[in-house]
This record gives sequence, C-alpha cells and structure tokens, in this order.
Amino acid sequence: MTTAESHALSAPHFVQGALIEGDAVRHRSRDLGADFTTPAIDLDDIVMPRSELPPLLDVKLTEIIDFLVEVGECLHLERNPYLQDCLEYIAATNPLPRRVVENLYREAPYYLNRQLLESMVDSNFANREALDGWVERVDPYGSKLAVRAFPSRIVHMLAGNAPAGCIASIAQGALVKAVNLFKMPSSDPFTTVAVLRTMADVDPSHPVVRSMTAVYWPGGDETIERTLYRPQYFDKIVAWGGGPAINNVIKYLGPGIQLVSFDPKSSISLIGREALASDEVMDDVAERLAADTTVFNQEACLASRFAFIEGDRAEVEAFCAKLLDRLGADRQHASAKALPPPSEVREEVEIMSAMGELKTWGRFDGSGMVILSDSPVNFHPSNKTSNVVMVDSLDDAVRYVNVATQTIGVYPFERKAMLRDRLAVAGAQRLCRLGTADLHALGSPHDAMYPLQRLVHWMADDDVTATDAPLA
Repeated sequence: MTTAESHALSAPHFVQGALIEGDAVRHRSRDLGADFTTPAIDLDDIVMPRSELPPLLDVKLTEIIDFLVEVGECLHLERNPYLQDCLEYIAATNPLPRRVVENLYREAPYYLNRQLLESMVDSNFANREALDGWVERVDPYGSKLAVRAFPSRIVHMLAGNAPAGCIASIAQGALVKAVNLFKMPSSDPFTTVAVLRTMADVDPSHPVVRSMTAVYWPGGDETIERTLYRPQYFDKIVAWGGGPAINNVIKYLGPGIQLVSFDPKSSISLIGREALASDEVMDDVAERLAADTTVFNQEACLASRFAFIEGDRAEVEAFCAKLLDRLGADRQHASAKALPPPSEVREEVEIMSAMGELKTWGRFDGSGMVILSDSPVNFHPSNKTSNVVMVDSLDDAVRYVNVATQTIGVYPFERKAMLRDRLAVAGAQRLCRLGTADLHALGSPHDAMYPLQRLVHWMADDDVTATDAPLA
C-alpha cells in the first residue's frame, strides 16, 4: 500500500490467495472524502464456479481453528507490518481518531482467540460434527436422517465503522467453511487485505486462504452487483450497514439467495431513581452511561443514544451536568473530541431549546452534549450526544423499545430481570449492566440470532422406511 504522486492511497485486492495490486480505478471515501485507488475487478476471477468444491469442504474444523489461532498470533500490531501500514492510511479515510484505531488493532489477536472461536461454534451448533460431515440419527418412526451443514458461497458487505471488525467476519466465514467474497467499505479499504496477507504469510496454500477474496467497489454499483448478486454465484449476502445499504441489497434478493442482515440498530439505557441516591452514586452512574454512549465516538450500534431515567427534575438536571463532564473523557474506544454533530441536528436542537422543549448541556463541537427532554427527540443522537429522557417509571420507557433496539444497559443491575421479558416482547435484542455495552459474554447471540447457523446450507438426506411416517 503506497501513496501515489496524486496523493491517492493505493488499496490492493486479495483474490483467492493472491495479492492483486494496481491503480486502475480511483475512488473517494464516503466519510472524509479521501481519494484511493484499486485494481480493476475481473468478475470471472472473484467468482468461484459452482463446479468447484469449496476449498474447505473436507478440512476438519479443528484444523481450521488451529490455523486461525496461528494467524491471530501474527496479528500483534508491533510485529505486523501490514497493520502498521494500515494504521497510517486509515487516518485519511476513517472518522475514528488514529489512537482509537490503534487500540482496535491491538485487540486484533483476540478475534482469533481459541476460546472465542470454540465458543462461537458450540453456541451456534448443537453438534459441531455437522460441519465436518453427515450426522445421522433415527426418528421415533424408525426412519433415518443424515444432516450436514454444507459450506455456502457468501458475499460479506463489511461495516466501515469498526476497523478490525472484519476479522470477526473472516473468522465466521472460515468456521463455516464458506467461499467468501468480502466487499470492503470506503472508510476502510485496507484492513481486510492486511489480515488476509497475514494469513497468506502463514501458509499461502492453506484452504482457508484460498477461500477468501476481498475487493472494493462503490456500494450500489449496478454493473458489478447486478452480475454478482445471483444464486448461480452466491447463496447468501451478509450485510452490515445503514438503511440505504441494506435496501440496496434487498432489491437483488430472490429464490436461492438469502440476506443475513446486521441492519441499523439503536441502543438505549434504562436508569432507575436509585442512581440519584447520592453524589457518589451519580458520579458512578454518569461514568457508566458515558462509557456506553461514546463507544467508537457513538458510531457503534451498541452505543447508547437515549437514556431513560426516573427522578425529579432537579435531581436529573444535576445528573445531566455530571454526564456531560464524563462524555468528554478519553477512553479505549473513544476520543475526548469527536466530529461535530450534523448541522441539521444543531438547528433542530436550537429551535426546540428556544421553544422550551429541551434543556441542553455542552457545545456543538464534538466534545459531548446532553439533551434533557420529556420524550425522545425525533432525530438520531450522534457524535457523543446523549438524549436523557425523564420518565415516571422505567416501565414507561418500554413503549419506546422496538425491533431496532439492540443493546439496553440497565441500572440498578437487578432490575434487568424485572424488565427483560417485556423488553424482549417489544423487540429488544440484548440486556447488559450499564457501563458494559462494549463487553460480551462468550457464546452470546448477535442481533437476536446465532448467525453461523444461517451462514451454512443445511442439507438433509432422508431415508424413510416406516409407512406411518408423517408427511411433513
């Protein structure tokens, strides 16, 4: 990856084990408007014909995990030249500060940790043997059934808001033995190839390496997508992204091609009046809420945007002041200052404040802002902005939860159990202790599903002998 004379960064492709370099096509990143160049895409090269068996089909899962763990050991930033180069380039294309990206890269080996990989498999599959071959059983009527989780052919539309998150997608694709095409985002057209180059350095001929391709094209490019997104080439599209990106994929869906969508989500916090018991407790809860709000400078789906809190106005206003102070802190995955909120948000807040509908703390400079209201604002709080909403009871907040609500941090912690059934019925996907939104228990579902189950092609071989077997 080099910088051309025209100051456009060069982003190579990786096609089934081979590095492809070139500057035939010039692009501009969506977030920061930086130019970068890529090789031209040869569609014949990036599509593996159906006549070819997936490279990982007969490779044992244990061997795949061993290989991924070995690659993980080579992803330590201080000794990986590819990630070191990416760290310099990505500052031009990604809105996250360099220090935060560096912290994310330092966590790269964790994504290929053996315990994590094993837990992903065992939480997703009742019997992992189905990944390695046909698993047989006999039903109550005496009929035999053999089932196999067969490798799929998958397009992964990677998210651009979390550099190093691509490693999780690479791991998922390898664990299910898929043939994988990674469409890189314009805010990070570098990291995926850096990880795959590391894999190739470990073993260039390994079937995991040969099952991986990573390229960039602008999302919505019909000349590419109308050709690729067909069932004769791919079984599934795994899509991370905003509403327009997901809607763009939907138009290509039909019989034989499925969408596994990690679509846009919003996260909230539920805070009981116990949080206002004393200055010391308020300080602790404000820190917890700020930590959940500022993950990736509030770019992450799990970052809290709305905080529903019980209490009288004077107490809640005192809490808002404490929260503002903590929003401006430097953190592992957040900087003291983010990009400023969009101008349209600023205009709406100023109008609503003038009308007496809101009270605000902070400035529109990315250092943090708290908006206090009696009902949620009708825009998407971003760039380290927390909308604190006063409620008489946390039960009243349940009506604001829907199928787009991903993570809910709760304080005090024991109230999670009291609320979780109603929140699940409303559509919520995950509960956690306030302050731990960025942490996960191994084996947890993602976006209300166990995705690896959906990334395979489930094949059944029925051997029915009983005349009284059910029809369906």
